[in-house]
This record gives sequence, structure tokens and C-alpha cells, in this order.
Amino acid sequence: MNICMIGTGYVGLVSGTCFADLGNKVFCVDKDKEKIKNLNLGISPIYEPGLDELIKKNYNVGRLKFSNNLKEAVTKSELIFICVGTPNKVNSKQVDLSYVFKAVKEVAKVAKNKKIIITKSTVPVGTGDLIDKILIKLRKKNIDVISNPEFLREGEAIRDFRFPDRIVIGSNKKIYFKILKKLYQPLINKGAKFFTTSRRGSELIKYASNAFLATKITFINELANLCEKADINVEDISLGMGSDKRIGSRFLRAGPAYGGSCFPKDTKGLVSTGEKYNSELSIVKTVIKSNENRKKLHLNRIKKILISLKKKKIAFLGVTFKPNTDDMRDSVSLKIIPYLCKNGAFVSYYDPTGAKKDFKKLKNCKFYDNINKTCKNADLIILHTEWDEFKSLEFNRIVKNKNYKIFDLRNLYNFNEMKNKKIKYFSIGRPNVN
Repeated sequence: MNICMIGTGYVGLVSGTCFADLGNKVFCVDKDKEKIKNLNLGISPIYEPGLDELIKKNYNVGRLKFSNNLKEAVTKSELIFICVGTPNKVNSKQVDLSYVFKAVKEVAKVAKNKKIIITKSTVPVGTGDLIDKILIKLRKKNIDVISNPEFLREGEAIRDFRFPDRIVIGSNKKIYFKILKKLYQPLINKGAKFFTTSRRGSELIKYASNAFLATKITFINELANLCEKADINVEDISLGMGSDKRIGSRFLRAGPAYGGSCFPKDTKGLVSTGEKYNSELSIVKTVIKSNENRKKLHLNRIKKILISLKKKKIAFLGVTFKPNTDDMRDSVSLKIIPYLCKNGAFVSYYDPTGAKKDFKKLKNCKFYDNINKTCKNADLIILHTEWDEFKSLEFNRIVKNKNYKIFDLRNLYNFNEMKNKKIKYFSIGRPNVN
């Protein structure tokens, strides 16, 4: 099939490349001329393991094309996927759908024959209905709208596309289920569940899924707070709970507040949808509030560990919200590092994906290109992101300051081993080592 992907962010670029790898002809369209130029040179705008190789493979055989020419891409394609950003509006829980609506209008302007618009961007319930109204106003009876939300994890996106738990298609016209089933047949043949529902049902499934996963993270983090005060190991609690098949172990790892491109905006988006329909979503509201409070808790814990931040040297290992991605959106580091610098600490940081513009203008903040330089003179080492290269470090050999401490936000190390090595070690929801 011929496919047009509008937007070359995580969703559009990964999905478009993977669709091409399934044998389809894919046009990835973006208004950013520099981004398209780099993609045509084989330079990806995002960090995603395995993506560069897959792009080059499908680009070289002619199945994948990058372009600023929306008219050509829409004209030559049967399916038009909208993969643009849907952030929260500034200082609001409401979702900004302006990019989606703009893309729809531009497609309508150039579409001459029958087209199917597919919203892959995460959108609130009823967005498909609003798009229908736009098309009616533009007198475009040749365009239909269906929903096909993405469930791609950053750092695992290619695998998640190839081996999805489920493929969700939402349409008010059953004829489109057959068309999308044909597109996804290679994945269905490998065991993916093909799930069909109404368009509104599909839109809500994505929000509900992310809100529930965010709830699991927040739940175990609150239990970790209790464990610290009661001298209990939260990992035992996670294992005991997760062994129950009704609950499951995934997303029951205590750690920092959740971040990234999905959970923060989607939980807020779901609450906004609830308000629109006058439906109280008190659990989700509590999750959002608890997650925000957790960021303050991390800062208070650091102050308690160091007693004073003034002139303290703090090493930050990993600043992205999770490993195997360069995504900084809603990362806890964006809250902690500026606060530390503002209150007199000297912060050095290292991340495998390089220096971050977010910290460029901060005084007392410096990026180093390796772990040894970052930690050499540290008073406190904060393990923030669980990159594999942080999991087996010999801290006593790396750090020259004999009185250093470690605050492990990801519980990467065994606290008994830290005790045997006489390292002052603090973790999440576990007994402290002093």
C-alpha cells in the first residue's frame, strides 16, 4: 500500500519506517526542511536503537521517502496517517489539537480522490468527530477518518511496532476494518491481536492505558515512601504483588516521578476530557498531584543527604527520563539540576546521548563526556537514568573524594554490597546504608 505519514517525530518516523519495512511505499512528510534534508542524508532527528539502520535499508531500496511536499505525498497515498504533536496547552490540562487540525485542513486542500485519514497522534475523545466537522465545512465528502493509536515505548519502539500486544482500530464504518487489517496482516500473522471498536472507543483506549500505567508507577512510588519509613524493602513488596497475575510485575518498580512524552500529557488530557463530559476522574487527578509532589520529595531527600547544598559537588549520571532515548520531556532532571545549581551546588552530568540544551545556560552546571570525569570529585552521585553502563561501576576506584555518597533513584545496586564496600548509599524504598 502507499502511505503518507504527516510528522517525523517518534511516532511518525518509527511507524513510517516500520511500515516501509513491511513492504509498503511510505512518504514521511514534515514542514521542517532541515529535518527532511538530514533524513535524506541518513541522519535521524531522534535517538532510537536500530532506527538508523532501518531507515537506510528502506530508503536505499526506494520504499521510504522523506519530503516537504505534502501534495505529492497525499496524491500518491491511499492512507494518510496524522502523527503530529498533541501537547498540553500552556498552563492547562487541555490538549492542543491545532497541529492535528492544521494537518487535516492541508490534506483536505490537496486531496482530489478518496482518502482515509488515520489519527495516530494521541487525541482526546471526540477528536475524530471534530475532524469530521472540519471536513464537512470544507465540503470534503471523499475523506473518512478513523483512529489507530500508537503504543510505542521510546527505546523499544521498533520492537513494539513489530511485536505489538494489540493493534487498535476505531471506526464508525466497518469497511475500514478490512483495509487496516490488510495493512497490519504481517504483524497479525506473528500473533498480534487485531482489536476493533468505535472511533471514540479507540481514542479513549490510548488515554486509559497510559493513565493506568502512570497509576501503577505512582502507586509503587507511594508505597516506597512508606517502606523507607518502616524499614522495609520495596522490591520485596513489588515482587510479592507482581506475582499475582491479576496485577503483574510491569510498572511496579519504584523510582523517580514518571516523565516522558506520554504519561504527563495523557493523564492531564484524560482529566480534561472528564471535565468536558462532567465526569470526575479523582484517581487520575490524584496520580498527577502525587507525581508532581514526588519531584519535591527527591529534592528534599538530596538536601537531607547533603545537609547543605552550598558548594557541594554533585554528579548526575543520566538526565533523560528513561534509557535508550534522548527525550528530555518531563524528565525529573529538569527539576532537580536547576534547583541544585540555583542553591549553590556545582553539578556535573553525563548522559550517553550527549549534552543537553536545557542546561546550557545554567551556572555551575557542566557536561562531561565520560563517567570518570563526571564523578571524580563528587560529594554526591545521583543515579538518575538506568542506562546499562551505570549498572556495574566501581565507585571507590572512580571517585577521589573519600566521603562521597550515592543517591540511587533507580535501585541499580544491591544495598548490602554497598554496605560491604563501606559506601554511604541511599536508594528508593529500601533501607539506607550509612
